[in-house]
Amino acid sequence: MAIEQLLPDGWQKPKGYSNGFKCTGTQWIIIGGQIGWNAQCQFETLEFVGQVRQALLNIRDVLAAADSGPQHIVRMTWYITDKKSYLASLQELGEVYREIMGRHFPPMSVVQVVALIEDDAKVEIEVTALK
Repeated sequence: MAIEQLLPDGWQKPKGYSNGFKCTGTQWIIIGGQIGWNAQCQFETLEFVGQVRQALLNIRDVLAAADSGPQHIVRMTWYITDKKSYLASLQELGEVYREIMGRHFPPMSVVQVVALIEDDAKVEIEVTALK
């Protein structure tokens, strides 16, 4: 598998994500939206960054079940219920992200939504990986 970051000439390098990847490989891993609850489907916290931490741990666990890891992620979509909480937590989110996912920053989108299916969920993250 090979992943090449795409950065058009003259574009500023993004911080914490990539604009695009060129990928080659044979195994796709599609991970449905992971929220901030544990393996028993229970929320241990209602705090935004804590739920992001758990969602990222869940993603890492699903990747491990496919003999994969965060370095294989080629796309992430975050759905958040509170843009202000997200923006106010950027530094802490970056620390949590790097702790769990390393310094691999795939293309990602962040979308504010009115609500998520689980009432207590504050974030849901979908992932596509290529191995």
